[in-house]
Amino acid sequence: MAFPYLEAVLGFMILMYIFETYLDIRQHAALKLPNLPKPLVGVISDEKFERARAYSIDKSYFHFVHEAVTIVMDTAILYYKILPWFWKLSGNIALYLGLNPKNEIIHTLSFLAGVVVWSQITELPFSLYSTFVIEARHGFNKQSLQLFLMDMFKGICISIFLGPPIVAAIIVIVQKGGPYLAIYLWAFILVLSLVMMTVYPILIAPLFNKFTPLPAGELREKIEKLAASLKFPLKKLFVIDGSTRSRHSNAYMYGFFKNKRIVLYDTLIQQCKDEDEVVAVIAHELGHWKLNHTMYSFIFVQILTFLQFGGYTLVRNSKDLYESFGFDTQPILIGLIIFQHTVIPLQHLLNFGLNLVSRTFEFQADAFAKKLGYAKLLQAGLIKLQEENLSAMNIDPWYSAYCYSHPPLVERLAAMEEPDTAKKED
Repeated sequence: MAFPYLEAVLGFMILMYIFETYLDIRQHAALKLPNLPKPLVGVISDEKFERARAYSIDKSYFHFVHEAVTIVMDTAILYYKILPWFWKLSGNIALYLGLNPKNEIIHTLSFLAGVVVWSQITELPFSLYSTFVIEARHGFNKQSLQLFLMDMFKGICISIFLGPPIVAAIIVIVQKGGPYLAIYLWAFILVLSLVMMTVYPILIAPLFNKFTPLPAGELREKIEKLAASLKFPLKKLFVIDGSTRSRHSNAYMYGFFKNKRIVLYDTLIQQCKDEDEVVAVIAHELGHWKLNHTMYSFIFVQILTFLQFGGYTLVRNSKDLYESFGFDTQPILIGLIIFQHTVIPLQHLLNFGLNLVSRTFEFQADAFAKKLGYAKLLQAGLIKLQEENLSAMNIDPWYSAYCYSHPPLVERLAAMEEPDTAKKED
């Protein structure tokens, strides 16, 4: 008797929805607490706390609705065999357009075009509500409907431009990969990742935001001095006009080898009135570089990717697997989609593990900035960002452990208050 793959996948999806909803309920209860956590009393103003509390509660209610709709749609699509029906429909549409659906690449691209249209239709109401109701209500949204739709249009155009050659390459690799298929797929994704990491900030990101060099002044001098002291190969220092879309703030760095760039959101500079607080935040980011966190994470992801492709090669010719999901043929892309569904339990465990590693890295980067003498300034900067972004102040520990890749503010402040181990030994 064939293994009931579909029933197992649906069962786990529903169990995970129940478990994650339980965590969401715990977090929602924490968000409704009327008082600040004790370590933040006198640190965060009551006015900011109330605003953050209201914002977090609004987002929490929205999350409940979004997740409920998503699980219902995903379950219905799998249970009622919508995927195989849509696969056949996409072939008929390709034939109607004068294309050859027997060509798997053409058939797959027709299928994906329909999936993109469906996802845009189903997600658009949620995106509009989140942006123009919740974000606007709490003073974050700065974009017009025209800009929102233009960004969506640009994203679709980029998908149309990049998607077909990538999908075609994957199909050809699977068709001709033979016994080394997993290695070829992994190598292709590795090269693609490196290319996108290079191309995205240079060619794609500027389509959505304006990047300008940070003007000469004390802030620029301090950041360049910090970078030089750490031998960080800083080539360019940009300011991004994040304020055209949102009042949220951020900073990041990118680039390979001796060609590094740092990007500051203009909102970050506006919110941190003390320039040294911005420098402290950059010191934290440079800590990730100095401690090789980015490299470790990249290597770990590559290992997981290779193992996933290895698992796919073991089941890609399984007739029972395809038939369980309603398919009487074995399309390559569909096989990859089905396989991703069957390993969802492992993915949840791995994501939990990655979150634990990420949280450890954040503490280490904070400690690195502290050793450079930025402890108080980093604490002040983190508090300012917490306030200005109206981030949740009360966090349920179970929810935090499972969902957060960054430690809550209270934990980060407490860790920076702890004396250094070296000083303890002295």
